Amino acid sequence: MKLNHKFLLAIFAILFISITSCKDKDPDDGPVEELITNLTYTLTPISGDPVTLTFVDTDGDGGNDPVIAGGTLSANTTYIGSIELRNESVTPGEDITAEIFAEDEDHQFFFSASNGLNATVTYSDQDGDGNPVGLSSTITTGDASSGTLTVTLRHEPNKSGSGVADGEIANAGGETDIEVAFDISIQ
Repeated sequence: MKLNHKFLLAIFAILFISITSCKDKDPDDGPVEELITNLTYTLTPISGDPVTLTFVDTDGDGGNDPVIAGGTLSANTTYIGSIELRNESVTPGEDITAEIFAEDEDHQFFFSASNGLNATVTYSDQDGDGNPVGLSSTITTGDASSGTLTVTLRHEPNKSGSGVADGEIANAGGETDIEVAFDISIQ
């Protein structure tokens, strides 16, 4: 009788382990990150031609270096900015912008002008709670300068953190989905 009891116990243990180890990942286990291979930031002035800043990294992290194209902006000009995100590593490519828009309360872009770049960025869109998102923005340039404009997308930032609603990333927390530094010249 003891042999049968041990045998049944072993069978149940094996069955339990095999069932639990094959369990699908629960969607509540955490965020599933989308691969972002392309970021296009289109800046359109009130009059004149748009300037398109691009980031392309079709093989994702690692592998080949991304191709990043900055741009030249006009001095003392206001631009309307719009961001498009895509995953072109799959066929057909995926529009990640629509996902960010649908999950806007869980995402926020941050814009940082550095290395002497005379430009400020303000948010033009909000999520359902009235917090900034950054898919739409306004860039105002000052006098001639050059430097870097860094665009960072955070997933699940603390939007009520100090300064976060004003675009300060320091207290945002969350996870960085993508960060791109564009070389910009203002003439």
